[in-house]
Amino acid sequence: MHYQFCQRVKIVDMDDEIISEVVFEHGEYETAALAIGSSVITHQLGLKEFDVVYDLREGKIARYKVEDIEIDLITQPVITRVYLESAKLIVGQHDIGEFA
Repeated sequence: MHYQFCQRVKIVDMDDEIISEVVFEHGEYETAALAIGSSVITHQLGLKEFDVVYDLREGKIARYKVEDIEIDLITQPVITRVYLESAKLIVGQHDIGEFA
């Protein structure tokens, strides 16, 4: 099946005050049928300034559970979105810097 993978991400400061909440789109993938509770392995998330990005440094992988599967019958073609468990990124702790 064809899925669009998304994840809600809270960006907070060092005092755990919410700066923003975004939906990060991991992309569209063709994969076997998924169920709520399944695990997905992907790159760990990080911050570049206030943008959520993949942390592509070696060894930075993460496992997330599927929290919800949404089928949008309004759009054509029908879109099936998979929502992974929420993540929280702390400004200053999850900054990945610039890549050359």
